[in-house]
Amino acid sequence: MKTAICYYSRHHGNTRKVLEAMAGEGDVALIDVTTRQAVRLEGYDCVGFASGIYFGTFQNAVLQFARQYLPEGKAVFFVSTYGMFRPGYTKAIRQIAGEKNCPVLGEFGCKGFDTYGPFKLVGGIAKGHPDQRDLENARSFYQNLRLTHDRGA
Repeated sequence: MKTAICYYSRHHGNTRKVLEAMAGEGDVALIDVTTRQAVRLEGYDCVGFASGIYFGTFQNAVLQFARQYLPEGKAVFFVSTYGMFRPGYTKAIRQIAGEKNCPVLGEFGCKGFDTYGPFKLVGGIAKGHPDQRDLENARSFYQNLRLTHDRGA
């Protein structure tokens, strides 16, 4: 399965670490949405969107990228890293996918070291994440996604 994962990863590189683990499991192109390059996603079997969570949602650059480049009807999945889990992190990116009639294959999220805002005062939260277990879970998620897609489900 030829996959593109369009991502934003800054601060501690949490999201990039997770994506590199996934990329080791197949034909995966990692596309940094901040590089300002024109992108053609039509040639991929599926497209992932990945980001750390900022104020309860994906980073705005990822959302704008999806609005601009996501082809109609393309299968998608979502990856996020966060200091602490709360439901609804993928709501905005799911809405964009829905507007483009894109089937959602799944989503993966895990903790990531977070020192944003007030968390910096206490030395951050989710220290040590993503850890090896998180990375193994990310690999398993992508392997299962690939198997499901290859079976035509």
